[in-house]
This record gives sequence, structure tokens and C-alpha cells, in this order.
Amino acid sequence: MPLDQVEHLSTRRLKALQHVEIFLTHLAVERGLSANTIEAYRRDLDDLSAFLRAQGSKDADEINRNDLVAYLYHIHQRGLSPATRARRLAAIKGFFAFLLEEGLQREDPTELIDSPRLQRPLPDVLNVEEVIALLETPPRTTVGLRDKAMLETMYACGLRVSELVGLTTDQVRLDFGFVQVIGKGSKERIVPLGSHARQAIEEYLEKSRGKLLGQVGEKHLFVNQRGKALTRQGFWKILKSYVDQAGILKEVTPHTLRHSFATHLLTNGADLRAVQEMLGHADISTTQIYTHLTTGRIREVYDRSHPRARMHKREEGAPVDSRCNEK
Repeated sequence: MPLDQVEHLSTRRLKALQHVEIFLTHLAVERGLSANTIEAYRRDLDDLSAFLRAQGSKDADEINRNDLVAYLYHIHQRGLSPATRARRLAAIKGFFAFLLEEGLQREDPTELIDSPRLQRPLPDVLNVEEVIALLETPPRTTVGLRDKAMLETMYACGLRVSELVGLTTDQVRLDFGFVQVIGKGSKERIVPLGSHARQAIEEYLEKSRGKLLGQVGEKHLFVNQRGKALTRQGFWKILKSYVDQAGILKEVTPHTLRHSFATHLLTNGADLRAVQEMLGHADISTTQIYTHLTTGRIREVYDRSHPRARMHKREEGAPVDSRCNEK
């Protein structure tokens, strides 16, 4: 390759690199993204750059829709998951949108490119027997009574782990049987406490919490052995230990109890809107993901309750009232 062409190509690559660095600096300074997130953007854009170099390097403002479609097909052929391909495209879209806004790009080649369709993952849940085994695992010790109260509350109320460890003694109204939860966006909701959870909390308050507190004045309901508020990481370790002791082979996280709470309520005929309210979901479509395990139950309720379904069952062999034959 002639020297002047090599120099021109080097200049174009340097320009492209400068654009990427300006974009990454914008993400760090203007948007305050973490170092890990920025590094992920860098890797995604570097992968695109490597592909384009292999095809014959182009300036950013020369890249067109066909180039990007070819790249997306390339990473699909490499076996990258839809989620990874969607993330790559999101990084590319963000990059070109920034260049367009800064006047470094004339057109947005990503404008008419749709992200890969993502299948919403179904939550892992425990069955009722597994939940009971887990809840009965904590021993009747000072720490065990606390752990029993936490697990019972988590399952009875469907709390997020941050909501559980954030509960204060003032937010738990055992006399009325509910907890006052501060959820995402500082939104408040009221969630009923079941009898087992109420009993577990009462026993924890009477026999355990004072011993854990010592002389420390702590408003949070659940405290560690130093008398301080329990952390999310602390609860996760406690949960993992009891999952192992209960012999549960599924992958269980703090969110698994929340998923199980919602699924078990819907399976037993709870109203979807009521479950949405208890979970603190802003959009009911988020709650509807739990209905995947309740289809059989819904069908049973329909067959038992709908007049036409009941009539169909009678026609299939149920006894017929003799008065139907009267003339």
C-alpha cells in the first residue's frame, strides 16, 4: 500500500478513536456512569471497530445502515445471545446519537434498526413445600429467632431485600397486622402481615432483638450481632445458609421469596391488582409475569365458575335433572 494511503488510513482511525474517547468522557462526566459501565461501552465499540476494519475501515460519518446490519448479522453468527446483541446495539445507538448531537455526524445510521426481541425471563420460584422447609430451618436461638422473623416477613409480604432490611420498628404495626413499606422512588405502601410472620416478629422482639442490640440505639427492625442494621449482603448470606441446610437444590436469591409470594397468591385465586399493590409495581404488566405459573389454576376457576363451562361439563356426563324431560 502506498505511504500516502497508509497515512490517510491511520489518520481516519485516529479520528474514529478520538470520537470514541470523547463519547466515553461524556458518559463519565456528563452522565456519571460507573467505570465498569464505561468499560463495557468501550468493549462494544471496539468490537464494532474491529469488524469495520476487517471490512475496510470507514470514518464514523461514512458508516451506513448496511454496515451496521452486517455487523449485527456477524455477531448473531458468532452465537452472541439476544441480550448481548441488544446491549451492543444500544451502545452503538448511544454513540451515534451523541455524534449527531455534537455535530460530528450528519446522519444516524442506527435510526431504522430495531433491537433484537428479548424474551422476558421467567422468575424462579419455590413450591410451597420448599418454602415451608426453608421457614422451619432457623433454630430457636437468639440469631435464629431473628432469621426466622426475617424469612417469614419476606415471604409473607413479598418484600424486596432493600425494603426488608430498611424496615424500622415504627413501620411494623403488629397490633393492626401490617407493615408500612417504603419502596422504589420513596413510594409508600401498606402490606398485610400473615399470622405466622406476626408471631415470628413478636417472638424476635420479645426474646432476641434486645440481646442483639446491647446498648446500641438502633431504629431498624432487623439488626446484626453488633446491634447495627442488617445489610442486604448480610441477609443474602443468611438466606444462602438456610437454603443449603433445607436441602433446596434450586438457585435461591432474596428475590426468589418475593417471586414465590406473588406466584402462590395468584395460584390461590388472589386478584392481580391486589398483588400488584402489595408488590409495589407501578405497571401491572410487571406483575403479569407471575401468571405464567397460574394458568392451570385459572382454568380450574373458570371451569368451576362460568355458567357455560358448567353446562359443558353436565353435557359430558353429569346427571341430568329429571324435570328436563317433563312436557
